This record gives sequence, C-alpha cells and structure tokens, in this order.
Amino acid sequence: MVLHRYRHILGLWQPDIGPYGGLLNVVVDGLFIIGWMYLPPHDPHVDDPMRFKPLFRIHLMERKSATVECMYGHKGPHNGHIQIVKKDEFSTKCNQTDHHRMSGGRQEEFRTWLREEWGRTLEDIFHEHMQELILMKFIYTSQYDNCLTYRRIYLPPSHPDDLIKPGLFKGTYGSHGLEIVMLSFHGWRARGTKITGDPNIPAGQQTVEIDLRHRIQLPDVENLRNFNELSRLVLEVREQVRQEQQEASEGPALPQEQPSAQVPSGAAAEDSGEPGSGVAAVEQPAQSGQGQPFVLPVGVSSRSEDYPRTCRTCFYGTGLIAGHGFTSPERTPGVFVLFDEDRFGFLWLELKSFSLYSRVQAAFRNADAPSPQAFDEMLKNIQSLTS
Repeated sequence: MVLHRYRHILGLWQPDIGPYGGLLNVVVDGLFIIGWMYLPPHDPHVDDPMRFKPLFRIHLMERKSATVECMYGHKGPHNGHIQIVKKDEFSTKCNQTDHHRMSGGRQEEFRTWLREEWGRTLEDIFHEHMQELILMKFIYTSQYDNCLTYRRIYLPPSHPDDLIKPGLFKGTYGSHGLEIVMLSFHGWRARGTKITGDPNIPAGQQTVEIDLRHRIQLPDVENLRNFNELSRLVLEVREQVRQEQQEASEGPALPQEQPSAQVPSGAAAEDSGEPGSGVAAVEQPAQSGQGQPFVLPVGVSSRSEDYPRTCRTCFYGTGLIAGHGFTSPERTPGVFVLFDEDRFGFLWLELKSFSLYSRVQAAFRNADAPSPQAFDEMLKNIQSLTS
C-alpha cells in the first residue's frame, strides 16, 4: 500500500456540492481503497450514530492499473475514474451514469433518496417550507451523478486545556435537518465550522463563535423559562463585549489570541477575570458532578425535546444567520450551553430556536493536520469556497 499511486487520497475530504458540502472518509478496507460518504443520522436524532454509504472503490491488488469503480446508485459497482488534481484535491467521475437511474424514473429515485436521507416519505413531512428545501436539495445534489471534486479537510488539533475535546459534531438546524459541524479552539475563541450546510448558511461557513472570556450565569429554572429574562442577560453581555472591543481598538494594541489555558475544562469559580466584567463570578457546580439545571425558555423552538436537563456551564456566543442564497449574513447573539464532554447546545436569540449538537463517535485515520497552521489554512480555504 505504501507505494500505491492512490495512497495520497486516504483521509477526510469535503465534496464541492454547492452549499451542501459533505464528509468523505477514504480508507483501506481489505483489498480495496473505499470512499465512504458519512451522513448524519435522521432528523432529529442527534445521538444516533452516523450513517455511511460507499461512493467509489479502487482495487489494490492490480499491479499495472488500479481499477476504479463507482458505487453510486443501486445496481452495484460499475466503471469509474479518479483524477488527482493536486496535492489536496481529487475528483471522481462515473463513466456509466445509466447505472444510477431507476426503472421508476425520477419519482422512484426521489422516493428512494428521501427514504435514505430523511428516513420518511414526503407525505410524512407536513411542513411546506421543509418540503421545498428537501426537493431543492434532491434536484441540486443528484445532478452531479457522483462526478465530484473533493478537498482535504483535517480534524482540529487538540490541547490539554481545551474546554472539551474538539472534533466533529452532528447538530440540529430546523427545517434543514441535521448538519455536521467541526468544533475547534483558537485561544479564547471556539468556532463551529459547517462541514455540511444548506442554502442559508453553506458548508465551510462559521456557524457559531463562542467567546470563552464571557461566561453567562443562567438564572434559576423558574426565571430561565422566561425568554425576556434570558434575552436581557445575553444582550447585557453583548453590550459589554462591544465596549471592550471599542476600548481595545482605541487603547494600546492587545495580543490577539491568548492561550486557551484561560478556560480549563473544569472551569471553576471565577469568571475570566476581565477588568470590568459584568458577568458575575460563577460558582461552577460542574466539579461536584451535579451541573446546573437547564430548561429552554417558553417560546424557544427545538427540533429535539430530548436535550439534557442539566448543563456544566454557558458562554456568550454569536451565530451566523442569513437569507436564502447566503444573502445579508449577520452574526447574532446567543448562548453556548455545554452539557457534557460530548454534547453542547446553542440558543439563537433572534431566531428563538435551539440547536443541539452531539459528538460524531467514529474514529478517523489519516485525518490529523500536519500543523496548527495547516488546520487554520484549511478552515480559511473551505470558507472562501462558499463566501
């Protein structure tokens, strides 16, 4: 395998499928190299395992020319082609796309896709807007016929002081269903980058950004049910963040990124200790293993009612929202809620909605960034593709 001409395509990749993106894992599996497309579980079951289907395979045992087969569709392997464009990019082509067609025509293809992608029929989905989004995705993604260009992605580097282990998460995005997000840490910031996306916020964009200097102390459960009370708290912090940014731009230049050691995983009693911090110093019950009670305010919608009822800690953050076609994007205030090592949530104040995220438990090989710089560069690249 070491000398195999396709050895460079092992690892994680993101296909260029407009706003939708995707996650491809290329592995050696017995006598083949196989490209598996990883799909989130069916909406809204974020805790379920990822699903995967093979898109192509390469025969390893042939000396001269390794046969490439397309695995797309329901008629078994057929003739395909792979071209390595440059170091971190390759493309696949199917030479027999008639193998992707079904005898029942587009309708049968759509029904089959819907069952695989959503685990239900169109009649089950009463929400008209959701039906439109689903139909649009089918029309857009099926036109590629497995002729795709892939760009390499890396898993985020981790540091002992990170709040939790960075990595891939499945998250709920309203009518768009479940999407895959990569959580990474950058000094006092944490970022959630979309690996799969939708026509509002495409893959590659930064869906959430968390300010680890600004903890939010939630009110007790009775007051937490009151949306206006939570809103007031968050907007106070937003105002404070604005003032600090203003002072920083007027005053002496501050070092940009400080080590994330400021917020150790068991982040205890004190707030980040920023001068003039309006966020009360919080006694973190997390260390005794209890956590603080958590409930969504009345009027906040969530795809999953099955969210944890205790959380470890909360931070101020912003979430990216935009119109269809990524028009008028803006960062809006919200609350990052850390439940445990494998689950977090984000409460979108303006949308009055809640996203729940659960860690992707699959182990990926050949996916580590050669350096933190290479990882940051990769994030920039995937973002620029859809900007």
